[in-house]
This record gives sequence, structure tokens and C-alpha cells, in this order.
Amino acid sequence: MRSITLALSCITALSSFCAAELNITQPLSSKQILPSGFKPPQVFKNVNLVRTTNLDKEYPRETINVIIENIDSKPQSEYYLPFDFRLISRIGGFEVKDKKAAGKLPFKTEVVEYDSYSPTEFYLIHLPEPLQPKAQQTLSISYSILSALSPVPATINQLDKQYVQYTFSAYTPSAYVTEKQKTKVKFPSTDVPDYTILPAPNAENQQDPQKQGSTFTYGPYNDVPAGAEESVSVRYEFTKPLTHVSRLERDIEISHWGGNLATEERYWLTNRAAQLANHFSRVSWQMQQYSNPPTSALKQLPIPLRVGSLNPYFTDDIGNVSTSRFRSGVREAHLELRPRYPVFGGWKYSFRVGWDADLKEYLRKLKKGDGYVLKVPFLEGPRMPEGIEYKNVEVRVILPEGATNIRYETSVPLVASSTTIHRTFMDTIGRTTLKLTAINLVDEWRDRDLVVTYDYPWTAGFRKPIVIFVTLLSVFSAAWVIGGLDVSIGKKKTT
Repeated sequence: MRSITLALSCITALSSFCAAELNITQPLSSKQILPSGFKPPQVFKNVNLVRTTNLDKEYPRETINVIIENIDSKPQSEYYLPFDFRLISRIGGFEVKDKKAAGKLPFKTEVVEYDSYSPTEFYLIHLPEPLQPKAQQTLSISYSILSALSPVPATINQLDKQYVQYTFSAYTPSAYVTEKQKTKVKFPSTDVPDYTILPAPNAENQQDPQKQGSTFTYGPYNDVPAGAEESVSVRYEFTKPLTHVSRLERDIEISHWGGNLATEERYWLTNRAAQLANHFSRVSWQMQQYSNPPTSALKQLPIPLRVGSLNPYFTDDIGNVSTSRFRSGVREAHLELRPRYPVFGGWKYSFRVGWDADLKEYLRKLKKGDGYVLKVPFLEGPRMPEGIEYKNVEVRVILPEGATNIRYETSVPLVASSTTIHRTFMDTIGRTTLKLTAINLVDEWRDRDLVVTYDYPWTAGFRKPIVIFVTLLSVFSAAWVIGGLDVSIGKKKTT
């Protein structure tokens, strides 16, 4: 089962898009299987490593800036980063860049695993150019961890503050010796009632951790061996919802005849916050809204849309029992959803939302041939200060009937892609549909684009009118034939 989970881990494939040539690559789907007893070759050392853990959102965001040095006698290009096997399936948005050239494309990375059970798995980072002996390079590694915060206590009263706990290692996990390292933990506030104090002082002979406002620093530590770990926990105030979308289905339908881009999103959502110790009180909730204090309940979902969006609709699974508000202008288009009941910890909420947009704002035709280029956001949906995490995202791009030669490009890490047929009203052969699947995404990826190219000859545009004409002609012909039939019973009398 764990191998299946790892197979669905974020296998990042980040490729470049060249508008002139339209060279579009497919996402990486291969995976390296390591032999049992494998240990990363000790060809690198970490000269200096600084990890920053940001806890201002509902998912921890890790950034590791590390100077690596090739200590081997040959050029090396494969750098391994270890993770606990229970953690690696919850890693999202794994990216590696050159710290000194942040504008360049991210490095190629992939998940590798053993052929037998092991407590440690690896991300393999491919350096774009082999690092020469004694040469150094600065890596910037970033990722998010989903479902990492646990409410402590697990149940609270309706008006109580919420505290969450996060457990991690004070030593940044590494497959190589680290000469010097430290970890900075940034909290959303200074309300941190519980945290682990390590018994031994750090390398500067100071208490570990050191506190400065809402930032704690574990370390620095010198000469940390490969694979070293030191488990620590922090518990801090986070009176906000922990919004977890277990599944998001997003359909983008293109209509050349109508010049319309129709989007529909279906959400299966859960609030992972602390559960209520007692029954929900509507009276207390309404009295509380006058002062608008912090709450761990999800009470609204603001959805910023692209300017020009129109005709929004919203439906709950049990009907439209919630309220919505849509504002549109020359500078913004904003849809706000408000559930009928606030969604407290452990409660689930499923709904769908959709809207239309002018197709010409997203589609352009190539100068040569019958090609078209569509550029749309891969992820939209709610935007909240505390963030939203998505376990499984399925995006379907429904192209016009007769579209061929489908290609795509996106910087979002994908785990699966396929092309299917979607049949709807008055279709003949069905519409070509591009289906893309991603896991472990967070709302910070909502600004990433999906670029789809396809061929759509002008003759295919007449398929629908011809079908409608033939259908109406057949109906009238059938009516004329049926109207001329003699359906009377018995023989006619003659005079």
C-alpha cells in the first residue's frame, strides 16, 4: 500500500514553454527504484544550511537554503534529500532552484524509493550541470507539508482559542554531513505556550531555541552527521480554520461558436480544526459576530475571479441553502460564498460553483495553420489568509468537437494525464477532453498557468450547424411522412 501512496507522490516535472516553436513536454512519470541497503554516495557535503519553517498558514512551508560542495574526485550531478516514508506522501509543491539564479527554471526532481520497506525515502535532485570537484553551488529547496498540524486540545468550546501542534526535527534531515546549520521557525503570533527546549546548548553555547519576537531559532549546530534527527514540537495559537479539500474537480469548457469559456468547480471540503466540545449554539454565534473575533470555524469562502467573469452560479449538495454575493467591475470580479451554517472542526461541506468568461481573453489563434493556444489558470477557487490545501485536483479541459493534436504545458507537478472523449448535447463523435491530475497542492499554486495547444480546422466549426440542420430536416420529414399515413381502422365506404 505504501508503494501505491509513493507512486502518487508529487513527481515534479517542470518544463519550459517556447511560444514561437510551441515545444511542449509531458510531465515526468518515471520513478527510480533503489536497491535494498542503498545509501546515497557521500560525494557532497553541506557547507552551510539554513532552514526556514513558516507557520503563518494552515500548512507548514519549508525553505532550505544550502551551500553544497562536491568532495569527490569526479563531477557529480545527483543530490539526494531524505524524508520519512510517512511524510513524503504529504509533500507538496517540491521545487529546487539555484539560489543565485532564481529567475531560471527549477531543477528536475523525482521521487525515488526502495524495493523493500524502509523508514526513509528520497527526492532525487538533478543538477542542471555536473558540479566539478571542490566546486560549490547554493540550492534553494522549497515545499509544503499537508495535514501536518494537529489541534491540541482536540476539542474546544465554541468561543475558545485554538492551539495547534507541529512536530519536526531540529536537525534538518540530510543524506550528507553538514558543517553548519540552523532552523528558523516563524509563528503567526507570539502566543506559543509550549515548545521543546533541547537539553544541550547550541554551537554558540546558548539556550536552544533562541527566541526573538515570533521567531524561534534552533541552532546553529556544527558537524551534524548524515541522517541525524532531533525531534521537537511546538504548540502555538492558530484560531483559524484548517481547510482541507480532499477532492477538487475543475472543468474548463471551450465554445468557439459562442465565444465562451465556461468553468465549473466541484469541492469536497473538510475543516480539520478542533472539534466542538458541545453542541453548536446559533444564539452564541450571532452574538459573537458583532465583535467578529477570531474563530476556527469556516464562515465564508471568498473567490477572486478574473476581470470580465460573469453569470456565476453556486449550489450546495443539498440545494442552494447558502448565500452568495457577486461583485464585478472594471478592476475586479469577486464572488463570496457564505455557508448557511459555519463549518466547525470535523464538519464537511460539498458544493459546486461556476462562471463564464469571454473566450478571446484566454485563446489566440496561431498565424500559421489551424492551431490555437489556450492559457488558463490551473487552479482558481477560494483565497483565504490562512490558506487552503488540496489533496487531489482533477482538471478537465473540454475542447471543441473536432479538435486534434492536443498538447499542454504547466509548471504544476502532475501525477497523471490522459485524453478522453466527452459527449454532450448534439455531439456526433464527442469532444476531445484533456484530463490532468495533481496531488498535494496549496492555494499558492493558483497563479500557475496551464497552456493547451490544439488544432481546430475551420471545417470542424460547421459540424454542429450541419448536425442541427440534418436533425431538424429529419424531424420535419418524419412529421410529413407520418402525417400522410392512413391510420384509420376499417374499410372506407364507397358510394
